[in-house]
Amino acid sequence: MTQVNDTERTIAVSGATGAQGEATARALLRGGNCSVRALTRSLSSPAADKLRRCGAEVVYADYTDPASLRAALGGATSLFAMTTPFETDVTDEVRQGVAMLDAAAATGVVEHIVFTSAANADRDTGIPHFDSKRRLEQHLAALGVPWTVIAPAAFMDQYTEEWTLQGLGSGVFGRPMPADKPLALIPEQDIGAFAALVLSRPDEFTGQRIDIASDERTGEEIATILGVVCGREVAFQQFPIEYAEAHSSDLAAMFRYFAKVGLEVDIAGLRRTYPEVGWHSLADWVQARSWNLGAEG
Repeated sequence: MTQVNDTERTIAVSGATGAQGEATARALLRGGNCSVRALTRSLSSPAADKLRRCGAEVVYADYTDPASLRAALGGATSLFAMTTPFETDVTDEVRQGVAMLDAAAATGVVEHIVFTSAANADRDTGIPHFDSKRRLEQHLAALGVPWTVIAPAAFMDQYTEEWTLQGLGSGVFGRPMPADKPLALIPEQDIGAFAALVLSRPDEFTGQRIDIASDERTGEEIATILGVVCGREVAFQQFPIEYAEAHSSDLAAMFRYFAKVGLEVDIAGLRRTYPEVGWHSLADWVQARSWNLGAEG
């Protein structure tokens, strides 16, 4: 395996004040074998301040502003690239993602781009925000810059969102999926750790697309695990897909796919091949967090 230990390397991390970007920046900083340049539109945010204190260079970058992208990426030797459709829509996600990838390629010095996509997005899922990632994967592969795609499964961190916490407070974990349907899962910290590993060993990973997850659990199992840490019995409830549809047709399409097909990830192979990532099971992740649900509803 090739290990890069050149402290002169500068790795630019997009979305550095968001979940995946921050996790990646922190993992790189802990590794200590490169300079980390955190790209963000929120220079004065608490997350930006934390990254500065950890040793990152925090610079302004706006996907809609080509000049800011060129300035932010100047001199960077690697890029962790992430995009999201949830601030606007998938059309803007693709447009902004293309702008970032093109800006990195145009520097002439970026030697490796790691793009974070979605597990199984290279398949015909019919999920809009998976299909947008697939388009960006294809654009990246055509740029002529060495690349790697890492594709995370469903985020464990979604279980800390308010709508889930409200249900847990009432002893219910609900999703528009069958109770016995397994779902591949990963916490954001494992995404960051794996991304940092890939960025530190570019020769080993160049040209690969790797679906990543650290655990797989059914809805019933998730409810049970969450219930243990919450100190109460939590029951799984399958609610109608129309509930998700009313919120987002994109998310409804995702849950339909999860319910019918699921996410295929070689979790055992990942744990065996890359133990240094420190993969977390759902139980590990749940136990490491503080859960304040208040009184039962």
